[in-house]
Amino acid sequence: MNTNQTVPIEDLPDKAARRRIKELEVMVSDVVVETPDTTTLVFFTGNDHLEYQAGHFLTIDPHQFEALERFTAFLEDLKGRKEPPRAYSMCSAPHEKRLAVTVKEERYISGQTKYPPLLSPLLVKRTVRGMKLVVTGFTGPYTLPDNVESRTDHVIHICAGSGSVPNFSILKHALANHQNLRHTFVCSNKTWEDVIFRDELTNLEKKHPDKLNVIHTLTRESNPSAYGFNVYGGRISTTLLQKVITDPGSCLVYVCGPAISVHDREAAKEKGIEPQPRFLEAVLAGLSEIGVPGNQIKKESYG
Repeated sequence: MNTNQTVPIEDLPDKAARRRIKELEVMVSDVVVETPDTTTLVFFTGNDHLEYQAGHFLTIDPHQFEALERFTAFLEDLKGRKEPPRAYSMCSAPHEKRLAVTVKEERYISGQTKYPPLLSPLLVKRTVRGMKLVVTGFTGPYTLPDNVESRTDHVIHICAGSGSVPNFSILKHALANHQNLRHTFVCSNKTWEDVIFRDELTNLEKKHPDKLNVIHTLTRESNPSAYGFNVYGGRISTTLLQKVITDPGSCLVYVCGPAISVHDREAAKEKGIEPQPRFLEAVLAGLSEIGVPGNQIKKESYG
């Protein structure tokens, strides 16, 4: 699940997954500012081992925050329904001692955003060490298959913005537990300052030079190559996909980023037009064009 999404419990993947869901009272042990609008929250759980998979998400219910009480009530009156929990992907991996989520602050954009964001601004800008909250976890289908090493030796991560969060968890887990896998990690951002886990990805690449290749694309930098030889300008194009995917028939591809939202569809329908493709739709079209089979692609979206 992406980092800023709502998810009713009935929409969780399956009955087995729902049985694994449990509430945990956690304390914020650290607050790490990743970018100007993105923060990692590290939780103390009181439990040395939590059972989850890399790529899973947890949910946080906005009703538990007194500071949001009036705003939550206003939005519920406006929408005519109860505000659901928000889902946030974990950036931590199961072998790590700490549990952590990375949250990108949603912004209200007039004419594009239907409702002001409720929870992410508080989590990103107003959460402090020692703060206690209740989280519910863990689930989500965006994970590596159990037989991953029999299916491929090359995992390709294609992310935009906070779409890198679950892929970062998957990458760390795979490097620690699947020695026969190599990874290509392609992430798209507006500027170099917006790249989440930038230093961590660089350090992992140095530590595993034969298993990890990190590539950046920047859409709003005038001289992207100044940041490194694997930093390109513009969006992730079909040409770039063709360059990094030399084994389209046998690789596994994990794609996470913004997709056409319900609001986008409603707005386009009112105008009598088709909604414009966003990151996910454009990447999937490119993957299809270069011959990556659909059953070799795992996708997760937000919007």
